[in-house]
Amino acid sequence: MALPDAGFPADPYPGAAPPFSFVHADERSHVLHPHPAHGWTVAGVPLDSWLAARGGVPRALRVPVLAYGSNRCPSKITWLRRALGMGADPVVVLRARTRDVTAVWAAGLRRRDGQRPAVLAAAPGAVEEHAVWLATPDQIAVLDRCEGRDERFRLARLRSGEVCTDHGVRIDEPWCYVGHGAIRRPLLVGGAPVRCAALPQDAARWLDGVPAPGDGLDAPTVTGAPHPDEWPAAVFVYGSLQPGHAAWPRLAPHAVGEPHRTTVDGTVHDTGTGASALCPGTGGRAPGWLVPLRDPAGLLPVLDQQVDDEQEGPRYRRERLVAGRGTPCWSYVGMNPPGRNSSQITPAARSVS
Repeated sequence: MALPDAGFPADPYPGAAPPFSFVHADERSHVLHPHPAHGWTVAGVPLDSWLAARGGVPRALRVPVLAYGSNRCPSKITWLRRALGMGADPVVVLRARTRDVTAVWAAGLRRRDGQRPAVLAAAPGAVEEHAVWLATPDQIAVLDRCEGRDERFRLARLRSGEVCTDHGVRIDEPWCYVGHGAIRRPLLVGGAPVRCAALPQDAARWLDGVPAPGDGLDAPTVTGAPHPDEWPAAVFVYGSLQPGHAAWPRLAPHAVGEPHRTTVDGTVHDTGTGASALCPGTGGRAPGWLVPLRDPAGLLPVLDQQVDDEQEGPRYRRERLVAGRGTPCWSYVGMNPPGRNSSQITPAARSVS
């Protein structure tokens, strides 16, 4: 099902948003459905295949950006394309629930239309519905211009609160645009911020108050452009890279914190060459180890090369999976399905964003 932008107008700010996850293309919102093997599907087609058919960037080359204001509105996305030159690459928008953070009205008004924008602030106990873009580097560059990066807003990694998609995947430390200049600090009215959920735009624009001294968030500023390998900062290992196995010493120096046992959905096969390979989405569960990484963007490209060289060629691809009860991670998936000379070892891995 695809719904036109007309059903989700951008005015008044923050605009209307679909009550479901969607991928936006050609001024339409295409409904996303969770799938155990493919993560998401569009009209029965795996999301990555759907994106590829439109020349789009795959999920593994996108990063999660929390959208708590107008960026979850389909008409706003079309405006970004027309007014700021954002390309035709589809925009993937996952419905999400946040905890302990809240969208509040900002101290200043938007210059182009006089409406009051939202900013994010800490709010212990608050639970709200927002969204997460799986954004490409080019899309983030456009958002930087739209949000006035390092002037009105700054791009940060959000450590405060919790962000979880509506099908249970935790988004740890998403990228997020948070208030930077005085006009984008939370507005205090009677000494307290005003939640966007409590007051509509036609009343919020007339509020009278003062800028808050801060937003209370733990959100360190990001320098430069986000790299897709930075998220998630963990890898699921099921073969020789497991603790205590032959290849563990090459991974161990890059671990931060203790690895722990977990499971993923799929099947691990013996390839018949003395190596094991993961076949995602078969519905089984299998044990492995989740290893938190200190510098995933630095380690993973090196590990990619080592894994392929070790097997005398590219037999694996790195994908984002979900381990345990909703923990995103990277893992290495066999590029070829199990063949005549392979045998099942144990279940393992579900591919999602």
